[in-house]
Amino acid sequence: MNGFSFIDLRLLLPELLLAGTVLILFAGDTLLPDPVHKRRYLTLLALLGLLASAAAALDLSALMLDYGRPLTAIFTGQVAVDPIAMLFKVLFAAITVVGVLTSLLSDELPDKHMGEYYALLLSICFGMFLMASANDLLMVYLALELVSIVSFAMAGYRMHDKRSSEAALKYVIYGGAASGAMLFGMSLLYGMVGTTELTAINHGLVTLSGAPLVAAGIPERVFPLMMVVAVTLVFVGIGYKIAVVPFHMWSPDVYEGSPTPFTGFLSVGPKAAGFALLLRFFIGTLIPGSGGPGYDLDVRGVMPMAVDMPLPAVIGIIAAATMTVGNLAAIPQNNVKRMLAYSSIAHAGYLLMGFVVLSPSALHAVAFYLVIYFVMNIGAFTVVQAVRDRTGGEELHDFRGLGQRAPLLAIAMVIFLLSLTGLPPLAGFIGKFYLFAAVVKRNELWYWVLAMIAVVNSAVSLYYYMRVARAMFLTEPVKDEPLNVGLGYHVVTTALAVPVLVLGLYWAPLSRSITRSLSFYRAPAVVSPVAATTTPAPAPAAVPSPSLAPAGARH
Repeated sequence: MNGFSFIDLRLLLPELLLAGTVLILFAGDTLLPDPVHKRRYLTLLALLGLLASAAAALDLSALMLDYGRPLTAIFTGQVAVDPIAMLFKVLFAAITVVGVLTSLLSDELPDKHMGEYYALLLSICFGMFLMASANDLLMVYLALELVSIVSFAMAGYRMHDKRSSEAALKYVIYGGAASGAMLFGMSLLYGMVGTTELTAINHGLVTLSGAPLVAAGIPERVFPLMMVVAVTLVFVGIGYKIAVVPFHMWSPDVYEGSPTPFTGFLSVGPKAAGFALLLRFFIGTLIPGSGGPGYDLDVRGVMPMAVDMPLPAVIGIIAAATMTVGNLAAIPQNNVKRMLAYSSIAHAGYLLMGFVVLSPSALHAVAFYLVIYFVMNIGAFTVVQAVRDRTGGEELHDFRGLGQRAPLLAIAMVIFLLSLTGLPPLAGFIGKFYLFAAVVKRNELWYWVLAMIAVVNSAVSLYYYMRVARAMFLTEPVKDEPLNVGLGYHVVTTALAVPVLVLGLYWAPLSRSITRSLSFYRAPAVVSPVAATTTPAPAPAAVPSPSLAPAGARH
């Protein structure tokens, strides 16, 4: 971990494959003159690059889980190589594959620019890969900015559309403010401990909290306040990416104004990457070692200065506010894309509940729900895209009579919406069950209240989801002729609806895979420069601590 080696490149193979695909896509966009051939060949190239990258991530995961390869960090500790990162990389590749397919079907994107569009889409995926592996504040910032800056361009991809330009402008303004706040929070953390590596920050904070702070030049009463400000500001940057209250204001306008294929991708890809990054930051900096091979993943294991904030209460309040604001704001929406944007905010609140508990079961629930959320939410956006392409609108009245005009599409939409609500026997029910169960397992009043707020919000969401179902099946169509959406849309929506149905009945293999992958890299204990001024440095561990996993799942 002290320098560069060619082994680092082998462990970075998923990212390298993606980067090579992006370069070839840019070259192909320039060299292929025929728009039809360009769309066909570059789509195939993008899909092959994503599948190769996912295969490389699966291979690395198998090496660590099945063959006992030690977890490590490469490029001087900037990038962690562990099973949880590989799990998220496979998920991000799958999300981007669906994003490529829906973009291929869309009428909003011109054929002559598909090469650069795919290159930008895969560049976002590359940034999401780095977000899942970031082991240092510098890499956290670079990965987040790569995803954000390219997303700004994608939101405004339709240059002659005023709504698209407005979406890009609002995205840039909010993103710039959030990035500045996050950088300031990172600078405070660095100032306290003198390092940017996540686990080293944890070691430094533990040392400082138990040592005479004045010897390090930090008044004892100032230290908790600095921690509160630093963690809050870093959370602002990540919270903006996952669109939690009060950092959600950009989301509805950006979702509505962006090209619909990118909106579907944006609603699941960067959001999942944001939660992966939140896992990295919270566990790396605020969860102390358990003394054994992993972390003590429990609210009582959060560092004392974090509990004194009080961190669980603050995150719980944000989660409750996020799901409530998202669901209530979705009720009056007549634009279905905008309604799904507020729905996406509400689901960020459900997912944030897992961070209130920070137990192994909660982390399993968060990862499991992200997989489920991907298929059902991007499926709903795909139906909206199909309707928009054929009717020219995405308002609620454009869905009138869809059950008669395109019955397969309407049935798939109902499946997605009921699953987003969390009704059995669909996958969304299982995902929410895991989340709620992880919260109530704490068996304390605050956690029961939070779970009840989530249940009530799920019931509220049924109302606005069923407004779409009512328009499709209980309202006379504007036109009587069938809606000719084409075979491609039927194939994609069916391919997304099937796992929503299957995982609602048989989810054990996915659950086991996620449980096995809950292993995080932990660096040896090395005292940071600031902390070293107060206490002697302990001897470094001989082998990095390999896992954060439930009993029986450590390798």
